[in-house]
Amino acid sequence: MNYKIIALDDYYRKDIFRHFSDDCKCSFAVTARVDVTELKAFSKRTETSFYLNSLYVLTKALNSRDDYRYFYDYQTKQLRLYDKLNPRQYVFHEDTETITVVYSEYYEDYKTFYDNAKADLDKAKATHDYGLDEASHPNWFDASSFPWLSFDSMTVELPDGYLYFSPIVNWGKFREENGRLMMPVAIRLNHASADGFLAATFYRTLEKEIAQLCGKGVVE
Repeated sequence: MNYKIIALDDYYRKDIFRHFSDDCKCSFAVTARVDVTELKAFSKRTETSFYLNSLYVLTKALNSRDDYRYFYDYQTKQLRLYDKLNPRQYVFHEDTETITVVYSEYYEDYKTFYDNAKADLDKAKATHDYGLDEASHPNWFDASSFPWLSFDSMTVELPDGYLYFSPIVNWGKFREENGRLMMPVAIRLNHASADGFLAATFYRTLEKEIAQLCGKGVVE
């Protein structure tokens, strides 16, 4: 968990940060449909998991720039920039209709990430414990799939008093629209560290990462 402490006077968004952390604490959520036609075809062609492939490109997109990797420790009032952001994924247990939290580590190398994230999921399937441990995982973002529903909008309600900076990403069931497979992807960001431009940048980067993965195929 390598990070550096950012002096607020040196933070390029310092005035915006102060306004949305002191005067107007708030967050915002955006939902957009992402074309996953090629990602689905890639998953079928390579006999890999569409879910894990989605998790990879989402995580890689969030690691593309510093703004998504900030963490604010409200107890020490430290603004930290972590060297990477890892996904907190979930296992759904059909028998109890409950979930288990799964902490996976991000690796830029596709095959390394895929194999490790899959092993994490397989291990979590053996337990029905909730497994939440936020205190030991500050640079993990919430990555949750809703495979039962193709939603149009989603909002995650959190108290903004302690400035929760980690992105929260939810994605739903894809559906066919004009011959393409479109998947809803929602992202929640804190306004002290992000704005509409950064939300849009996330989606643009996500599209690029999907194209790059599908173009390269599986890394041997």
